[in-house]
Amino acid sequence: MSFRKIILAKPRGFCAGVERAIEVVEHALTRFEGPIYVRKEIVHNPHVVNALRAKGTVFVDELTEVPEGATAIFSAHGIAPAVRELAVKRRLHAIDATCPLVTKVHVEAKRYAAEGYTLLLVGHQGHDEVIGTMGEVPGAIRLVQTVEDAQRVQVADADKVAVITQTTLSVDDTAAIIAALKGRFPKLVAPSKDDIYPEPPERGESAHQGSRGHPRHRREEQLQLHPAHRGRGGRRAQELPHQ
Repeated sequence: MSFRKIILAKPRGFCAGVERAIEVVEHALTRFEGPIYVRKEIVHNPHVVNALRAKGTVFVDELTEVPEGATAIFSAHGIAPAVRELAVKRRLHAIDATCPLVTKVHVEAKRYAAEGYTLLLVGHQGHDEVIGTMGEVPGAIRLVQTVEDAQRVQVADADKVAVITQTTLSVDDTAAIIAALKGRFPKLVAPSKDDIYPEPPERGESAHQGSRGHPRHRREEQLQLHPAHRGRGGRRAQELPHQ
């Protein structure tokens, strides 16, 4: 019977925005009566979501699933203005756990749009953060997912183009796309490095080295998944003792 080996990179951990969002939900669970509803997954981590669900958090896809007057939390990935308006309409006690860095990108998007720029958002279609950012300035923003998209995207004025990025993408993820955009639009206003989650150099190096099997960044423990435990909805892992 075959086993699958997983090498865990070290160091690992959550960014400050994720930690803040989790703390918001945990605080709400202790402070407010009745169910605490969270629109979308508070963060994209099934272990965190399941742990909060076990404590009584109710996760929903849309605010229409939340009873009027209840407490609802917006996830770390941010929301479009239409969602905020719906919360007011339904008289919800809304708590915003949007990551401050995502909020900063939203503010920049609105500022550039007000100044007449076409915004190019480097990100992944369907991601909650992308949906929220595009909802801030729907008429002035274009989604760019690949270098090919960068080479063919159309704008109204090539001299007034600004690019922003999905904050959860790394500098490596966006570099080639932004380079292609700069090649097409010499006056492109590029994003600040502060608009991407700062990844500690040692963690980025750990991921790169780990992908090549570098022993220096392997954790001493190794996890192996039994084939019968790979079903959808939860993968049980057995932690093996130190070798």
